[in-house]
Amino acid sequence: MAERLDIVVVTGEYPPAIGGVGDYTRQLARALIAKGHWISVLCPASTEHEPEPDEPTIISSGPAWNWQTLRRALRIAQGLAPTLVHIQYQTGAYGMHPAINLLPELLRRLPSRPRIVVTAHDLRLPYLFPKADLLRTWLTRRLFEAADAVIVTNEADERRLRGREPADRRLFSPRAGIRPPVYRIPIGSNIPLAPPADFDRATWRAQQGLAPDDVLVGYFGLLSRTKGVLELVQALATLPSRFKLLIIGGAAPLPDDERYAAEVQSCIAAHGLSERVKITGPCSEAEVSGWLMATDLVALPFHDGASFRRGSLLAALAHGVPVVTTTPAARLDPPLVGDVHALLVSPSQAVELRTALERVAADAALRERLAVEGPALAAKFSWPDIAAHHETVYHTLVTVGSTGGSRTHGESGASKGAELRQ
Repeated sequence: MAERLDIVVVTGEYPPAIGGVGDYTRQLARALIAKGHWISVLCPASTEHEPEPDEPTIISSGPAWNWQTLRRALRIAQGLAPTLVHIQYQTGAYGMHPAINLLPELLRRLPSRPRIVVTAHDLRLPYLFPKADLLRTWLTRRLFEAADAVIVTNEADERRLRGREPADRRLFSPRAGIRPPVYRIPIGSNIPLAPPADFDRATWRAQQGLAPDDVLVGYFGLLSRTKGVLELVQALATLPSRFKLLIIGGAAPLPDDERYAAEVQSCIAAHGLSERVKITGPCSEAEVSGWLMATDLVALPFHDGASFRRGSLLAALAHGVPVVTTTPAARLDPPLVGDVHALLVSPSQAVELRTALERVAADAALRERLAVEGPALAAKFSWPDIAAHHETVYHTLVTVGSTGGSRTHGESGASKGAELRQ
């Protein structure tokens, strides 16, 4: 059996807080625990608790990420003395505060330092103040350069970190790549196929006031400008009244998301769609699974194209729901094949989206094909496989680090965590 590792995962969000990085972190933690590792999650939790079966220990980093949080994270890492610290990085998840960017460098200064892994969920630069591009780039480089390994979730980000993509002022774009090794490990579905035990599709649809021949179009995720919800509402407005839209979740956590959500609500009102569009609000994993299964198809019209870094896309595919989404902006591996895995449309095109929704609703053979091939594609992104790929990275770092005097852990971080919750 491979060495059991003691890992502290640092994240800017974690359930019940809403966000894809948090959902990803929970699924990864569960999969690593299933392989026998000790996992603690340092996150902005309102409460701390010992782990439930198959769940990680939760340690609060404080209400929001800031300089005080950075000091607390260092104290926790020094007290727990984990084998590894794994940072889940997306600047938006940390409120775009730059403190997280300095954590790897400070961890390296600890007397018996852990190995450090950073997963880049995207490469957006933190916002500091106007005309701070050089400083934003410098801070992001410090984050990655101080890590022992960097993980990306897609080929485009891997190419960018290796210096093989043109500069983009919105993204970290090193000309000559970065020093640490870069590994590509995809994400998986952030929602298990596990509706509530008493789930009944007809009952759940009746709760939404649906007639038997109504077509329920689902959308799962946050309300933000890149998600194409406004175009989806515009498409719905031109469809027959039997087409209904269910927005599963629909949170708007950032100020610009709130403004966008208001625009979506205004569009709904302007087209008289208040009876045809429903928003569930916050849902548990099981409830999301149930609502996905209650829909007839799911529309995810991303402005930047479909990508396997979208947990919502993988969740819809895994649930066997016919999916309409946008043509990928870059080559995907494995490929997302139009009319096989999903119906593909151009971004920001409400008319084309409307046509696709009508086509799926009218074509039973197409729906059946998508419902079979979608889950087959999603199965290639299983959490046991994802955890195994992480283990390979972890053990490579621990083996290399052992030549410099790494520790043997006789006590898990879970058992030591209580000492640090003060």
